[in-house]
Amino acid sequence: MQHENKLSRRSALQKLAAGSFGAVLAASIASKTFAREKKKVQPGNEPKKAFESGKKFVPVMITPYEKGGKIDYSALGALMDFYKAAGVRGFFANCASSEMYALADDEKLALTQYVVKRVNGAVPVVASGSFGDTIEAKAEFAKKIYDKGVSGVITITSLFANKDNSDDVLIKNYEKFFSLTGNIPIGTYECPSPYKRILTPYTFKYLLGTGRMVYHKDTTIDLEKVKEKIALSKGNKIEFYDACVANTMYSLQAGARGMSAISGNFYPEILVWMCNNSTNPDKQEDVKYIQAQLTKTEDIISQNYPLSSKYFLRKRGLPIEVSSRLSTSPLSPQLQQQLDDTYEVFKGWCDRIGIQPVKV
Repeated sequence: MQHENKLSRRSALQKLAAGSFGAVLAASIASKTFAREKKKVQPGNEPKKAFESGKKFVPVMITPYEKGGKIDYSALGALMDFYKAAGVRGFFANCASSEMYALADDEKLALTQYVVKRVNGAVPVVASGSFGDTIEAKAEFAKKIYDKGVSGVITITSLFANKDNSDDVLIKNYEKFFSLTGNIPIGTYECPSPYKRILTPYTFKYLLGTGRMVYHKDTTIDLEKVKEKIALSKGNKIEFYDACVANTMYSLQAGARGMSAISGNFYPEILVWMCNNSTNPDKQEDVKYIQAQLTKTEDIISQNYPLSSKYFLRKRGLPIEVSSRLSTSPLSPQLQQQLDDTYEVFKGWCDRIGIQPVKV
């Protein structure tokens, strides 16, 4: 998304994709770690968490790297504990924010497996799994991802048809994919890369009718069109998540299950609070205020993402290197100052709504 970093806030929001579902964290779970070693679960037998009701924030997870460029699993574990303390109710691993296209296949699988093992059934985990040059190859990779213990395998809509292909071609390819993947629970993700394939109501109705869909990450941006798809999903088991932070209050109030925006990789506490309070009649003044603030700051945090997120999280105390396989240009001094200022603004939000920032 580097070329989008130069766009205006409105344009940046229109290109934004980032991104998920889950289960309410009981108080007993909140006091435990996600480590699978806690219960001595055998590899490959981690429990799959069922999706449950309630508004929830699901982070599109970033991938920390060591200085040498390898995935830093120690930092990833610390990040997951941070998300958990903020109140997230699921994880979207191996997504665009995770730099999935810059990860080798074995890294995609290992990353997903690590997240599943560390969560150990506390909340659902979904992960992108539709990789390969053919539908057959995508189906085989989806099976490998599912075998890592995820609650659902997410498919990238733009990988199922060329940009100039009709919806009928897209549907035909999905039909074949479904026929090759048994009863694996499936989700869809309107990722902007390699191009953004927004699901039309026609295609969305088809997918809902298959009975296979458990998750949808939407990047439509246009609120009225988002509401149309939310209305179609009502009564279906699919969980609908909006990636556009400018829509947060409106999508949640229209019936979206939750949010999965990149701002959750900066201040997840705020997204969790919005999910918990968007429909609370006693909190509407603060909800509207936070909505305006989230929209305002998106133009800053989306610049040179995900480096901007790693800088912000490091400022918050997480042991994360400010490095990326996608962002080759370092953060400018001007952007660093803007992020520093945004951090102070974020603390002011917390004061206003009466929550404490997660301590690392």
